[in-house]
Amino acid sequence: MTETAELIDNDFLRQFELNVENEMAIIEYSLQERKIFLTKMVIPDTIRTEEFELEFIDLVFSNIKERNISVVPTSPEIAKFVRRNRKYKRMLPVGIRI
Repeated sequence: MTETAELIDNDFLRQFELNVENEMAIIEYSLQERKIFLTKMVIPDTIRTEEFELEFIDLVFSNIKERNISVVPTSPEIAKFVRRNRKYKRMLPVGIRI
């Protein structure tokens, strides 16, 4: 579902956006020093599936990894994603355990 959609980093609203089927999925963030805090995920019910959630979060993590900054997942859904995907645990700052 996310293959044709483009991930947008909206600096002004401090959120990642993905427009799919005329619906906007977002992950809000706060950027401090060399860390990005992923604070809230909002996906409309019309496009919400577990597969979509995982693809969306994976896109966001790939974008963050390219910037070479640490991730602090404060949203429960995103913390759960990190627990399930060990490859992203090394993106956590030193001392943060999920």
